[in-house]
Amino acid sequence: MLHMVAKLHYEADMAQVDIAKKLGVSTATISRLLQKARAVGIVRIEVIDLATPEEITTALIAKLGLKQAQVVDAPVSGGLGALVSAVDTMLKETGLKSGSVLGIGWGRAIREVVGAGLPRIPGVITVPMTGGMQQAAAHFQINEFVRQAAERMGGTPHFLHAPYLPSPELRDAFINDPTVKEVLTQWDHMDAAIVGVGLPHAINPPEASAATANEKALNQAVGDVIRHYINQDGELLEWDGEQRMIAVSPDQLRATPLVIGIAATPEKARGIIGAVRSGMINALATDTTTAQAILDLLD
Repeated sequence: MLHMVAKLHYEADMAQVDIAKKLGVSTATISRLLQKARAVGIVRIEVIDLATPEEITTALIAKLGLKQAQVVDAPVSGGLGALVSAVDTMLKETGLKSGSVLGIGWGRAIREVVGAGLPRIPGVITVPMTGGMQQAAAHFQINEFVRQAAERMGGTPHFLHAPYLPSPELRDAFINDPTVKEVLTQWDHMDAAIVGVGLPHAINPPEASAATANEKALNQAVGDVIRHYINQDGELLEWDGEQRMIAVSPDQLRATPLVIGIAATPEKARGIIGAVRSGMINALATDTTTAQAILDLLD
């Protein structure tokens, strides 16, 4: 009878009261029988552990072909701040030293990570990877991120006092300015970089974006890296403004030994996949929820 009651309850999914009616006994009797079935080993209940951050990290590296990845079990709130340790670990393992060049991107993720702290690497050179924007929101202030990063790391900041999207005529004037040219030259010698991955414009809050109308028209874009837009296959999408940006190029990112993408929201999963496939990022710092969303898409 133990076996029959266990089969009815756990396999046929019958409620205890229904089993009692079927067998003509009390519900309390069925409850005792189920307890005994577990005690004697007829029923075994197993709680399956979810994949650990370490296991998810290994899967991400294998499926995306990343050089490095760090997945953290981030809290529901403050997820970006939890990625500080992941970025810290990867930068330390890169072997940066005095004179090494670290490129800095912009966005909420960069702001949180730089503000929370980066590893001490005295003498490192920090450089912005795009010109400035007129927006007042804190996550647009790339020169400030460069200054903070240098302060926390014990390095030297190089600032870029030029707009990210000037007119074609002004662009030529800016890039030939000696102080601007000094920063642009550093882009060819970056040893590492940290960048955010942008959301598709359709779901990006207006206050989080400085995109022009032409950028917003890229409906097929799943995200961007330094305003270089991609689809999920990693193909770059041209837009009116791409050629006049003052920003590090996709080829310069691809030539950088370590480019860490920092993102912690499942909505960015497609953008992260596209960014990796484009070659613009080759390392990833993220949380378990976002990492699992990436793996689900890849599967």
